[in-house]
Amino acid sequence: MNFWLMKSEPETFSIDDLEKRPGQTEPWDGIRNYQARNMIRDEMKKGDLAFFYHSNCKEPGIVGIMIVDKEGYPDPTAFDPADKHYDPKSDPDKPRWYLVDVKLKRKFKRTITLNELRENKSLAHMKLLQKGNRLSVMPVTKNEWDAILAME
Repeated sequence: MNFWLMKSEPETFSIDDLEKRPGQTEPWDGIRNYQARNMIRDEMKKGDLAFFYHSNCKEPGIVGIMIVDKEGYPDPTAFDPADKHYDPKSDPDKPRWYLVDVKLKRKFKRTITLNELRENKSLAHMKLLQKGNRLSVMPVTKNEWDAILAME
């Protein structure tokens, strides 16, 4: 099993939005970074766990856990000219962008804030905390996963 962290701006899509979806499941669409796309397409597997991270908000941090419910498949928003994630260079026969379906496992009772993560010495090498890392999808090691769960 792999572990991940997936970011979303809560004004766009929050953990509460995921909780309200039928089956508490949703396609994680709109990824438009090749490195993040490659992880979604090639590395994420059904059953993997991911932290849901609220970004670009008053109190950024980890707010819950999701399960990868369906492995990577072409992101249909890339083919829809009416969608904000439309990419005219993406072709259904040779898709450029991929997504996974995620399912809510549980919400945390509180947000584990970015500042708290930075203060935890055992997370010093976590990709999220590396200078200049702006990826919206990133791997988390088992040790990092366990250290974060202990902070809850």
